[in-house]
Amino acid sequence: MKQITSILMSGFVAMAMVACSGNKYHVNGKVANAEDSILYFEHVGLNGINEVGQIKLNGEGRFEFSGDSPEAPEFYRLRISDQIINIAIDSTETVTINAEYPQMATNYEVSGSANNQKIKELALKQIQLQDKAIALEQGGTLTPSEFRDSLMRMVNAYKEEVKNDYIFTAPYQSYAYFALFQTIGQWLIFDPKNNPEDVKVFAAVATSWDTFHPGALRGENLHNIAIEGMKNVRILQSKQQVPVVDESKIVESGVIEVSLPDNKGRQQNLTDQRGKVVLLDFHIFDMEDSPKRILSLREYYNKYHAQGLEIFQVSLDQDEHYWKQMTAALPWICVRDADALNSQLVISYNLQSLPEFFLIDRNNNLIKRSSQIADLDAEIKKLL
Repeated sequence: MKQITSILMSGFVAMAMVACSGNKYHVNGKVANAEDSILYFEHVGLNGINEVGQIKLNGEGRFEFSGDSPEAPEFYRLRISDQIINIAIDSTETVTINAEYPQMATNYEVSGSANNQKIKELALKQIQLQDKAIALEQGGTLTPSEFRDSLMRMVNAYKEEVKNDYIFTAPYQSYAYFALFQTIGQWLIFDPKNNPEDVKVFAAVATSWDTFHPGALRGENLHNIAIEGMKNVRILQSKQQVPVVDESKIVESGVIEVSLPDNKGRQQNLTDQRGKVVLLDFHIFDMEDSPKRILSLREYYNKYHAQGLEIFQVSLDQDEHYWKQMTAALPWICVRDADALNSQLVISYNLQSLPEFFLIDRNNNLIKRSSQIADLDAEIKKLL
C-alpha cells in the first residue's frame, strides 16, 4: 500500500551495506527443466530491486553468482519470470540452491545456510496462507463480514506461529527480519503502523539488530519504523475516549459529520446530503480489489441516483495525486482525509477493516453498516 511508505512496499527491503574487504559470498546450484531460460540474481534494497547478474541456463541448468561480502545480513533473490527464491547473505557464506522449473518458487532445496532454510519455510507458509485466502474468497458462501472475520482469524493464527517459532526465538537472524515484511496480497501481515502488538514485534527485531549488527542500515531502518509505529499507536490510544459507532446502537442513531475537501478542492459535508439516501463508503484506491469495488458502486449509482441515492466516498489514501487520478471520472462525491489511516474517522466510525460502508436515510440517520446488510440492493430500495 502507498500509505505504508516505500520502505514497506518492496516487502522485506532495506539499504545494502557492502564491505570492501575483498571477501566474497557465493550462490550456486542448478535449476532443472529451465534450458534457455534467463536466471536473474537480484538485490532487494531500499531503493528497489536491482539486477546483480544474469545467466542463460543450458541443459544442465547450473549457475553461480558471487559478490562482495556484506557487513550485515543482506537480501537477494533468484528469479525466472515470476518464480522467485528469496535468499539472505551473511558474510562469506556459500549458499547452494537446487530447484526445478516451472515451480521453482516452491520446489527447491537449499544447503549451506540454516537462515535460508528458515526463509524457505516462511516463504512456503506465506504461499499457503495466500492460497487459503484465495480459496476462502472464491468459495462464495460467506458474506463480506464473514469473509473478513475468517480471513483475520487465519492471518492472526499465522502471525502467532511466525512470532513464536521464528521471530522471538532469534530476532537477530535474517529470517526474523524477512518475516516482518511478508505480505498477503498487497498488505503487510505484520502492521507496524497501527497494530500495537505488531509494533512490539518490529521493536524486538530492531533492538536485537542494534546489538548484533551495530550500525547496520537495516537495523536503523527497523528502528525508525518501530518508533513511527509507537507514535501512531499513542495517537490512536489517545483518541479512544472519542465515542465510536456501536453496531448494536447504529439503527436510527443520527450521523457523525464528515467534512472534507473533494477532488476539486471544494468542502463537502455529509450532513448537507439531507433529503437523499446516502451510501457512505470508506475506501483506499490503492487496494488490490479497488477497481472491482468501484465498478460495483457504479452499478448502484447508475441504477438509483435519479431516485435519490448519493454516494459519499471517503478516501484514506496517503497519496493525494494518485487519489485525484483515480477519482477524476467518478460521478459521485469523492473526498479524502489527509490523515489517511490515522484519521479520526477511523475511530469515530469504528472502522475495523477497509473497504467499509454505511447506509444513511433521507433524514441523516445512520441506519446500518455493511455487516448488517445481507442484500444491499434491497436495503437501498427500502430507504428510497
